[in-house]
Amino acid sequence: MALAGRRDGPLMLRGGGGGKPLSRGSRIAVAVAVGIGLGCVCAFLYPDGLFRPSASALQWSRHVDSTACESSGRVTNLKSQLASLERENAEMRRQINELSMKLQLAGQGKDETLYKPGPFGTVKALRTNPTVMPDESVNPRLAKILEEVAVKKELIVALANSNVREMLEVWFTNIKRVGIPNFLVVALDDNIESFCKSKGVPVYRRDPDEGIDNIAKTGGNHAVSGLKFRVLREFLQLGYSILLSDIDIIFLRNPFDHLYRDSDVESMSDGHNNMTAYGFNDVFDEPSMGWARYAHTMRIWVYNSGFFYIRPTIPSIELLDRVAYRLSHEKAWDQAVFNEELFFPSHPGYEGLHASRRTMDIYLFMNSKVLFKTVRKDAQLKKLKPVIVHLNYHPDKLDRMKAVIEFYVNGKQDALQRFPDGSE
Repeated sequence: MALAGRRDGPLMLRGGGGGKPLSRGSRIAVAVAVGIGLGCVCAFLYPDGLFRPSASALQWSRHVDSTACESSGRVTNLKSQLASLERENAEMRRQINELSMKLQLAGQGKDETLYKPGPFGTVKALRTNPTVMPDESVNPRLAKILEEVAVKKELIVALANSNVREMLEVWFTNIKRVGIPNFLVVALDDNIESFCKSKGVPVYRRDPDEGIDNIAKTGGNHAVSGLKFRVLREFLQLGYSILLSDIDIIFLRNPFDHLYRDSDVESMSDGHNNMTAYGFNDVFDEPSMGWARYAHTMRIWVYNSGFFYIRPTIPSIELLDRVAYRLSHEKAWDQAVFNEELFFPSHPGYEGLHASRRTMDIYLFMNSKVLFKTVRKDAQLKKLKPVIVHLNYHPDKLDRMKAVIEFYVNGKQDALQRFPDGSE
């Protein structure tokens, strides 16, 4: 039996002497059988298929899969390296800033150009001087006390002797009430040391020093105030920022929440309004000069040396040294000397101090002139709660301190009314 080619006529199977046409169903069955037969033959002869990929094609496919896996791993690795480099870069920027400040200090007095100025309006001078390297060998005993008392290397410090014991108790009682943990009393005699310990108040008694002890035991308010410039030096050398406080001060809020910390010295002012506290142009009139009769001067009321924040920097320590030296060699008021050294510029025969300074807000860090002349008489200002009130303008300190507590703490609205603006 042989398969005939397709012609115009029907498919025929020829045998013997003649042919008979197949029915349509038979033809379909034959076609299916032929297809199955051909499929079996191909499957036997070409087990991998008629279109088997070449070896090079298979190798390329495997290479593509491998490359994709490797690329994913490399991306992850690169991301990790990038994050590490970013951290290192941030650390290097920090180190550069520190080195730049140290370089500026090291280059003082030398003709060096350390920085290239930027475009107009972008140049800013260095506001904050770097802190000194702490040196615990200066006073290991004090260093241990400060480590226990200070918070973030900051604390309030006050000097006191037995002459002011009652005011001292009012002072630390209000600090405790506000919840300020980082404060320390420098006891200038044995009685105050014992008193503070009995009240659970952090206290430090200096080692004997004849030059200081004679004043400490018997000195009045101004004499004792002058000692702080010698005593505070060790605190700064140990790397601590100090908020120096006289004891005629009432604390109503935590002062550390209201400091800028961008200057060597941040001090409260004796000024009683914005002009006197922050400075103003004062015109001096001299009619005999005719056309040039008016001379412009700059005025500012002094900083109060009984309440200031001082950072452990070289200019700060130099300030303490200058004031302490002058007070030991001349008869002068410590607050006057403090301000002269801070503000007087360099001039022939005198080299001024290069310390940065900031004036505190007079309504937050309030002196008693602001309170009794202005605030208590103003309905709106009376609603403000200051951080501290310093009874520096009035000699009847203890009585007025208690009145301030009655007004701001106990809410007694008429507690301040019985006092005159000034002193009687």
